[in-house]
Amino acid sequence: MALVKISQILDGDCKDQKVTVRGWVYRKREGKSLIFLLIRDSTGVIQSTIKKDSPCWEQAQKITIESSLVLEGTAHEDTRAPGGYEVSAENLEIIGLAENFPISKDKSEEFIRDMRHLWMRSRKMNLVMKVRAETLKAAREYFDKQHYTEVSPPMFISAAVEGGSTLFHLKYFEQDMYLTQSSQLYLEILMFGLDNVYCIAPSFRAEKSRTIRHLTEYWHMEGEWAFGTMDDLIKFEEGLMEYICQIVAARCEKEFKELGANIDKLKAVKAPFPRITYKEAIERLKPKNPALDWGADLGYEDEKVLAEDFGKPFFVYDYPTAIKAFYCKTQKDHPEIALSVDMMVPRIGEISTGGQREDNKDILIQRMKEQGLKPEDYEWYLDLRRYGTVPHVGFGMGLERLLVWMCDLENIIDAIPFPRTTRRFYP
Repeated sequence: MALVKISQILDGDCKDQKVTVRGWVYRKREGKSLIFLLIRDSTGVIQSTIKKDSPCWEQAQKITIESSLVLEGTAHEDTRAPGGYEVSAENLEIIGLAENFPISKDKSEEFIRDMRHLWMRSRKMNLVMKVRAETLKAAREYFDKQHYTEVSPPMFISAAVEGGSTLFHLKYFEQDMYLTQSSQLYLEILMFGLDNVYCIAPSFRAEKSRTIRHLTEYWHMEGEWAFGTMDDLIKFEEGLMEYICQIVAARCEKEFKELGANIDKLKAVKAPFPRITYKEAIERLKPKNPALDWGADLGYEDEKVLAEDFGKPFFVYDYPTAIKAFYCKTQKDHPEIALSVDMMVPRIGEISTGGQREDNKDILIQRMKEQGLKPEDYEWYLDLRRYGTVPHVGFGMGLERLLVWMCDLENIIDAIPFPRTTRRFYP
């Protein structure tokens, strides 16, 4: 009997053929003369029926939820079965007999999160992980089409990229080191030899925020390129976002349908996106938040309110210099305004931050000192301005935040296999 994936049966490719399926028991329903097994593999779930007079009846009685098995039988169409097909079992071999599976419908969300190592087998997580994989594939395709080189920056760093308050400190042999908050500074190094570079890698933020959009370890899609302008940056991000949404919508229709997620909003993503200044954002928010003045950092709730007004991806740009990192370039005639831009989406708010980088060594040193940083800790970074400095731009987009929006997820912890938050680090 041909070894097949369950999706092949569900697609009608094995109709009235003898097949072999390998997988795990997803559900079991037992009657006096008939046992129904739902069997899953990575591609789907199929029903199998075992009659009392079948030679595998005894094995079917014995088998438990999440037991692994090899099943042989005939695949045929049955409109009553989930997916419209089932396998009439002729032989059933138990590979690994499972103990009583601890996860059931009556378990709390907190319990399920504690059992993450087992919950990763669920259909929901299976589907989200497939969408995640296609999102990463689409992102790499877009960068490649734009002639960007993928690079591999380090995760251990010696100086802060963003604010020092969100750094994870560690002992690196006899030295003080940190986990990277962003690969940006190292992408800038590599940019000088490769022109256009990107990476998809973890970033770490010791933020104590407990919202649906915060993780202490998340995956960053970051790009950096020479001779770029702010308009170039915004257009590139629009193109990346549009490409990802259109490709994922085309490739993951089944996954979105089973997740119950709104795939139409992905199909509707088309460049150009709306753009507003930070000043305009404050004016929009002021009636709902009178305490919000120019110069304040926009919080999660503020960004959500803004995003709901647009109902789709949009940009906020020209932020106050005081609330941006030391490397942000400022407007020539208005140094209080940084050449920085955020992309925002409904429910989540900000999913990417980018801008033009300060390419003047003296101004960069001044900005470091203003933010309490020691220029001597960044000598290698300052060398980039000493030897062939160039105008350049870049951005970082949070993969998990993007997935929360795309898949209509309740919480960002469902967008990553093993979430790390202020309270969760097991397994």
